[in-house]
Amino acid sequence: MWSTEHSVETKAAPEAVWRLWSDVERWPEWNPDLERAVLTGVFAAGSTITMYQQGGDTIELRIAEAREPEQFVDEADLGDVVVRTTHRLEPVGEGLVRVAYRMEITGPQADTVGPQLGPQISADFPKVLAALVEHAER
Repeated sequence: MWSTEHSVETKAAPEAVWRLWSDVERWPEWNPDLERAVLTGVFAAGSTITMYQQGGDTIELRIAEAREPEQFVDEADLGDVVVRTTHRLEPVGEGLVRVAYRMEITGPQADTVGPQLGPQISADFPKVLAALVEHAER
């Protein structure tokens, strides 16, 4: 298994962050790597998200878990590996909330593919988290 986690603190209410997460079509407003994003179904376990990246790549995700306003988990099944990202909100005191993204890559090729693929996928986490928090604080 390969894993990484990035987090940022905000004064935004968890509900404000959750609104941004659950409004998938508006993800490109705070994630500049996306051209567009499409939710099939409601924002709940079992639904799918298709992310169209700048430059043409497409990523299919399945929502594995959604607990408003605490966390949601998405998974991309790439065959020999599964990329699972947990998006979590944690109160940290005096009106602050920690927004954390934790990625885990598992599967038969995780030890080989994870160290190559993981840093590529998660490299934008700090930038995306900063933009998410900025939008949530508005």
